[in-house]
Order: sequence, then C-alpha cells, then structure tokens
Amino acid sequence: MMKASRRICCLLGLAWVCSVQAQGAEDIGRAQAAATQWLALSDGGQYAASWDQAAAVFQQSISKAKWEEALKAVRSPLGALKSRTMKSATWTKALPGAKGGPFLVVQYDSEFEHKAGAVETVTPMREADGSWKVSGYFIK
Repeated sequence: MMKASRRICCLLGLAWVCSVQAQGAEDIGRAQAAATQWLALSDGGQYAASWDQAAAVFQQSISKAKWEEALKAVRSPLGALKSRTMKSATWTKALPGAKGGPFLVVQYDSEFEHKAGAVETVTPMREADGSWKVSGYFIK
C-alpha cells in the first residue's frame, strides 16, 4: 500500500512538473512572438507603432515623440536589417529599475546594411491582462 501511494505521489509530481514546463514553453513562445512582431515594426520604420505596441511601463518611461526620435537616431544609420538570429532567451522575475514581470530577456545577433555584429536585446514582459509586450530594447 505504501509503495502504491509513493508511486501515485511521484506520478502526480511528475505531471505537475510537466504542466509547469509546458506553461513555460507556451509563455516563451508568446514572449518571443511579441518580440518578433515588435521588432518587425521597428525594422519597418514604424517607430510610433512600436511605442503603441509596447508594454505600459515602457510607455510610462518615455513619450511617443521622444521614442520615435530616439529609435530613428539609433536605427536609421544602421540601414536595412540583413539578418537576425536569436542568441539567447533568459527568464528573470525582476530587472533593475523595472516594475512588473516576469520578463524574458531575448538577445539576437543581428546584421544590418551598415553594421555587422550588432546585438539586440528585447525584453518582453507579461502584462496584467496576460498578454506579452516589449518593455525594453537595447542595441549595441
């Protein structure tokens, strides 16, 4: 009887772990899709639309006009995107100076018309409504 109850507990535990991993994989997929869609707006020069599609904390940290100006200043000299490959995706519950979370920090190796070897960091986060939106962007 004791062995049977241990097996049941082990099976229930295994089922719970698999469920958590499946949820994590689903969240990763949604977060990566949010990053990809957001980057497509930026790649297309739709800087105002990228602000519109960003997370609330992003929008609260910079006005739409300042974001358009900043992103244009950074992206225009690079020229057109030639390639982008995901380098890493790392979960974090918190980021310095950022509210909310969880966050998925996604890094891409990117090549632009006028700059090879760029690294883009895009940080989608889960919003209160469960959707994933970009809360940060950095390129070097």
